[in-house]
Amino acid sequence: MQNLIKRNSGPNRRTVTDGKTLAEKLAQNEKALAAAAEEDEARVAAETAAPPRPAPTGPSAGSESDDTAAIVAAAKAMRDRYAGQPAPAATTKTCLIVDDSRVIRKVSSKIALSLGYVPIEAENGEEALARCKKSMPDLVLTDWNMPEMDGITFVTKLRSIPTPKEPVVVFCTSNGEAKDIHDGIAAGADDYIVKPFDEAALKAKLEKLGRG
Repeated sequence: MQNLIKRNSGPNRRTVTDGKTLAEKLAQNEKALAAAAEEDEARVAAETAAPPRPAPTGPSAGSESDDTAAIVAAAKAMRDRYAGQPAPAATTKTCLIVDDSRVIRKVSSKIALSLGYVPIEAENGEEALARCKKSMPDLVLTDWNMPEMDGITFVTKLRSIPTPKEPVVVFCTSNGEAKDIHDGIAAGADDYIVKPFDEAALKAKLEKLGRG
C-alpha cells in the first residue's frame, strides 16, 4: 500500500484533473485559431465587396486631367481644321489677276494657285487699283487692253501708291511687239509674258524675278 501511494504521489504524478485541464487548453487554442480564421475571412470578404475608392477631388486632383483633356481637344481641332484640303502655308501670298475675260481670269487663277498664291480677281484696272489700295498683293498679273482703265494706266497708278510692300507686276497680253514691251516696263511692270501662257512659263518668269 505504501508503494502504491508512493507511485501515485510525488512530482511526476498526473491526476485526472490535470488531463482535463490540458484538454481544455487545447480546446481553447483550437477555438482561438478558428475565431482568428473566421475574422480573416470576414475581413477579406468585406474588402472584396467594398466599392472602389473615389478619385481625389482636391484642387490639384482635377487640374492635371482637365489640362490634358484641353490639350487633346486643341490638337484634334488643329488636326481636323483642314480636313479634305491642304493646310495653307504659314505666310499667305496673294496674286491679283486683272483681265476683262472671265475665262482668262479663271485659267490664270488655277496657275497662280498651283504656284502657291491665293488668287484675287479684278475685271479691269479701276477695280484692281481699288483692291491694291485696300490690300497690296504680292504678285500682279495684268492684261493690257481693258475697259474702264487699261493695263498701262493701272500699272502707272499702282506704282504711285506709297507702300512698303512693292508687288511684282507682270503684263500678260498678246501685245508682244518690242514697243509694247518697252512701254509696259516703262510704266512700272517687272516683266512681260505673252498670252496664252502656262504654269511652267509663269514659274520661269517668277524665278527670274526672285519670286519662284
